Amino acid sequence: MTYTRDSAETLALQALGWLASNDDLLPTFLASTGASENDLRSRAADPVFLGAVLDFLMMDDAWVIAFCDGILLPYDRIMQARAVLPGGDEVNWT
Repeated sequence: MTYTRDSAETLALQALGWLASNDDLLPTFLASTGASENDLRSRAADPVFLGAVLDFLMMDDAWVIAFCDGILLPYDRIMQARAVLPGGDEVNWT
């Protein structure tokens, strides 16, 4: 699947909803990003924030698996969607 910006944002919103409903993981997300619970609502339309949501999710394979299994999504789709959002470009270090 090739993601458009809209479809990548939609996936990131699903991930944000999943994080918001996860009582164990949400505090970790908030602490890691410096976001507040109010930011979850006010920045939900911000593509940069949505990119940060996917970045956070990709920090742990178990989180990726849990989220993707919950919506029947192949595991590599998160990275594909992330690449379309601002700041998601692959860095070439050479």
